[in-house]
Amino acid sequence: MEDPIMDDRRDAEDLQAILAEQRRELLAVRTLDSDLDMAFNLQMKEALTASLALQPSSSTQQSPPPSPPYEPSDDLLDLAAAFMLEDVERFPQEYEDHERSVLEVKKLKTDLDRRIHDQKFAIEVRDLPESYWSEYGDEYERPYCTDGSSSSKDGLQTECLRLYCKGLISEEVVKNVKVAMGGIGVAICDPRDNLIFEAKKNLEVLIDGEIMSNEAAELEALCEGLNKALTLDLKNITFFIDDNKLYQYVADKVIPGNSKIATLVNQVALLQRKFESCSPSLVAPSEIKFVFKFARDAIVSQISWSVKTLNGKSFKETCAICFEETDVARMFSIDGCLHRYCISCMKKHVEVKLLGGMVAQCPHEACNSEVNIDSYEQFLAPNLVAVMSQRIKESSIPVTERVYCPYPKCSALMSKKEVFEYTKTSYVSAESAARKCMKCHYYFCFDCMVPWHYKMSCEEYKQSHPFPLKEDQLLNSLATTKQWRNCKKCNHMVELAEGCNHITCRCGYEFCYTCGAEWKNKKPTCSCPLWDERRIYNT
Repeated sequence: MEDPIMDDRRDAEDLQAILAEQRRELLAVRTLDSDLDMAFNLQMKEALTASLALQPSSSTQQSPPPSPPYEPSDDLLDLAAAFMLEDVERFPQEYEDHERSVLEVKKLKTDLDRRIHDQKFAIEVRDLPESYWSEYGDEYERPYCTDGSSSSKDGLQTECLRLYCKGLISEEVVKNVKVAMGGIGVAICDPRDNLIFEAKKNLEVLIDGEIMSNEAAELEALCEGLNKALTLDLKNITFFIDDNKLYQYVADKVIPGNSKIATLVNQVALLQRKFESCSPSLVAPSEIKFVFKFARDAIVSQISWSVKTLNGKSFKETCAICFEETDVARMFSIDGCLHRYCISCMKKHVEVKLLGGMVAQCPHEACNSEVNIDSYEQFLAPNLVAVMSQRIKESSIPVTERVYCPYPKCSALMSKKEVFEYTKTSYVSAESAARKCMKCHYYFCFDCMVPWHYKMSCEEYKQSHPFPLKEDQLLNSLATTKQWRNCKKCNHMVELAEGCNHITCRCGYEFCYTCGAEWKNKKPTCSCPLWDERRIYNT
């Protein structure tokens, strides 16, 4: 039986011998052509010399000077021979690269098929009855075979895999210059959404001097993903799209008006026909965040560059806020959008938002991604992180649903629903107004918002405690001095700095700032003046 390795080696040696022979023949042709040119030039010079010697001299008429012999400076044949020699010298490397690429793809397909086999086998083992496993578990096995007899026919060929693609275009700053960058992310998952293959690729965004549209980038990513699936010899694919318009295009429900988009849609349709089964599916953007990160990583790889330092090489990026060249390790990536800024700029940005009582969002123009609070610890003090956490929680709970623990040393923020659900676990009567704080675990009265008064009604408690707490007395005194008003619905303090006396509280309740009477249907129910001239004048 012949050895395939020896056959491949003989083929490689034969190829090298053929290429060497072609190179010798090309060099011989080039040398012969050069000799013929030299002989032709010598013959032309001799003929011109003999012609001038036979021509009679004339004193009245000067003969024109002979034209110089033709000496080609850049012979076409030499140029062609040079190109052919370069091709011959380059071909072995290209052949070797091709063979290596084929081998890598083969390994990748085998690995992919093995992973599918292992995942299916793991699920099969997980679903076995405990009694069966305890009796036969030591002998239960399903080995992976590469001869096509078992798993290889049931993996890549028959399994319907899930393809996720994302194309991104982003304006980045590289060495103080704003440039458009593109990236493609591809992920192939099994039917249970376990990642089994991923790919990242740079995307050329400038086409005929124009920046590619986001739709075109998404379609380019889809073409790349389908080509990857074909390279892996996949037969059944469902590919997922998070844009409704693109879904309408590839599902052949809407015809694109743009010719470039229509061309890309046609490419997708042609690739679909190469599968046994290939259909699109529309999903929410949140379901493809992991492939979004792959595309973003492809962009980041283009905007960083290496710099030699005393400790070796380090990679730098340009912060789009301060335009400083910063180590990649000192760049902060925002979850969701994955825009990157230096830690120093992000620290200042978040601190300013905190002082304004707002939740920090991504500084990138037109980006609404919120900065994840868990990542604040990289550049903020713990006390500021606690403040930010409180801000985020407050913004997530409607004003009318907010409940604060009345104990001064706690003051934890909760929603009415969650504090009610938490109290139910403490065997408190549903009719009772008692609630249990989720932080300090003390009980308080939900109706009058004071520490729980055992065996006393709210009226009895107010009669026995006619004077408020010291802190409340100070607040009431300050409110009287500053002429603040209490909202009757949510009990929050309101200050009128300027404008009319019609107040709309943050809980939505409308009332008169002068007497506190309610406004109904945008009309007052009292006869108080609508404004104070001093406050109107100040505006």
